[in-house]
Amino acid sequence: MKTFSIAIHGGAGTLVKGLMTKELEEQYKNALKVAREAGYKILEDGKSAIEAVEVAVKLLEDTPLFNAGKGSVFTAEGTHEMDAAIMDGKTLNAGAVSLVTGIKNPVALARDVMDKSYHVFLAGEGAMTFAKNQGYEIKTPDYFYDEVRYQQWQGIKDSDNFQLDHSVKKDGKFGTVGAVACDQDGNIAAATSTGGMTNKKWGRVGDSPMIGAGNYANNKTCAVSCTGSGEFFIRGVVAYDVSCLMEHKAMTLDDAADEVIHKRILEIHGDGGLIAVDTKGNIAMPFNTEGMYRACKSSNGKEEISIYK
Repeated sequence: MKTFSIAIHGGAGTLVKGLMTKELEEQYKNALKVAREAGYKILEDGKSAIEAVEVAVKLLEDTPLFNAGKGSVFTAEGTHEMDAAIMDGKTLNAGAVSLVTGIKNPVALARDVMDKSYHVFLAGEGAMTFAKNQGYEIKTPDYFYDEVRYQQWQGIKDSDNFQLDHSVKKDGKFGTVGAVACDQDGNIAAATSTGGMTNKKWGRVGDSPMIGAGNYANNKTCAVSCTGSGEFFIRGVVAYDVSCLMEHKAMTLDDAADEVIHKRILEIHGDGGLIAVDTKGNIAMPFNTEGMYRACKSSNGKEEISIYK
């Protein structure tokens, strides 16, 4: 039997000092563990990598701790606009949604775009029409209301400022969640979901739902889910860049991921991190910020739940 594995993340950067208490740290680690174990159980039962990443990300979307799904931040209009993507490394099939509102689990909608439409990427009103056609319940705004997020928005609303998730300053935490997995058949998959930036305007979309930028999977190389300064990850086509280095320069997963996060993205002044797996079940979780909410588990015994370096 081949090595199977899963890795998940809840965003790069960390809560600014003073905001992170021992109790809160335990809550984060427990949420990461719950999602990791659920995804790992699916792999252990012989099911597919695509199922594992979807289930893990849905659980991360269901907790207000992370900026995705229920924990999504407020836009300039006081609403919640969410993005998500999912990709199957075996077939290169992919699905993505952007600027959706009221959707409890945007990653599930991305999966339905992949499986039940002829398209890859649906956005805004069209994505919402598709969701309604698929029978999705549209949650009322109070489902997404979180006092911490609301106060965070109050501090900068009616200004031209925006901020990335929990931070009191721009270089704090980048709010995204994601999962990558390799199943017992050696197939890999990636999924990513986000609530975007606090006080974002004009329908801003980051890298998370963009195939090749924030999310990518290809059985020839690796599966990648990114978290970081989205504008830079888009310019650097980060997720595909890792795959490209493996395919065309014969780099290992570790070397390719390190090259992208510790060199190439820094050269264009971007920061953040990524999680990745290859078809042998190897895992990489590099980041160039103070920390990254992350967890992984492999059938070869590798296991980790961490926040800081």
